[in-house]
Amino acid sequence: MISRFLPLQVRRLLGVKVTSRPPAYQLLDQPGSLAPLLAALDRVAEVSLDTEADNMYHYKTRVCLMQLLVGREVFLVDMLAPGLKFEPLLHRLATKHLLMHGSDFDLRLLHDLNGFRPKSIFDTMLAAQLLGRARIGLGSLLEDHFGVAVDKSGQKANWSARPITPKLLNYAALDVWHLPALRDLLTRELTKLHRMDWLEQQCRSQIESGSTGFAPPTEHDWRIGRSERLRGAGLSVLHAVWHWREQQAQRLDTPPFKVCGNALLIQLAETAETSQTAEEILARVHLGRRHDRIFPSLVAAVRAGLARDPKSLPRRPGRDPNHVSLSQAEIEHQERIKHDRDRLAKKLGLEATLIANRSQLAQIARSPRQLDQVLLPWQAELLRKEPSLQER
Repeated sequence: MISRFLPLQVRRLLGVKVTSRPPAYQLLDQPGSLAPLLAALDRVAEVSLDTEADNMYHYKTRVCLMQLLVGREVFLVDMLAPGLKFEPLLHRLATKHLLMHGSDFDLRLLHDLNGFRPKSIFDTMLAAQLLGRARIGLGSLLEDHFGVAVDKSGQKANWSARPITPKLLNYAALDVWHLPALRDLLTRELTKLHRMDWLEQQCRSQIESGSTGFAPPTEHDWRIGRSERLRGAGLSVLHAVWHWREQQAQRLDTPPFKVCGNALLIQLAETAETSQTAEEILARVHLGRRHDRIFPSLVAAVRAGLARDPKSLPRRPGRDPNHVSLSQAEIEHQERIKHDRDRLAKKLGLEATLIANRSQLAQIARSPRQLDQVLLPWQAELLRKEPSLQER
């Protein structure tokens, strides 16, 4: 095509996708190899950061790779490499302003790793949301704003496999390489709309939520999907097969969904409501190609479920004694607030839940004076001016 001989800027203006050339990088995977990175960090106040994890391939999620753009240098840190001591790295990162994209998962992952909490962040995904972008993934933003086509094959890669292939390392390096340019572009657009303060509030809130890490497991995690509709044997079987799946996932060191999906567990439990034996239940449920592999242990789990008294299961957490359902007047007030929120969101070109989600609407309808405690300042200021919040 003639377009490939045109200058880069011209191709972007014409809407021609440009395959981004991966930047040079340093792979740090040997004891003592972090020294150049630590020295580079001491010279800057801002770092572009991303991580890759193995949650698609192992039972317990681990940080496998950390990508950093420090100045104009890209460093890829093998977080699974033996002998590397990461405490000095994470300690320095906690003092920097971080450029990230979709930081929630990364912040929770790093918090659970060693209690990491950043000083401040600029999240390009949050910025895109506040600009009303329809596509907010990093690849989509790079394509839309720079005409850069990024290889997406790394999104589902096994980042715990070693050695990491050059193709994946190139992919990882690109994840941070464009963040400063994207930040500058989004900043200009947010500034024109007077929404930079909104982003700063969103980013501070993201740091707070990320600093709680991932929710710890509870004895009620087995209550999935349509479990609230189950009675008797169905509940007992669901409890048994859910724990069977967890045991299989731990034994195989694989995510539970790769053993079987929630849909199969619910189907087994619902079938148990009208079947007498484990064999009858499994005869009515299609296990597919997994049949021979999982049938022996699964049938034992279903039998155990059928033999268990449902009354002996962990009891569902009781309703908060301080919780009172919304009155009819409050429900009607909630609808008026929602109407105002939706109209306001459409006017601003924003996703409505970005201003206030359903739970927040209910809290505001119950206690309008708690508006500033429920929402961020920018959200509260927008809604405060609406007719539904002016009611006495």
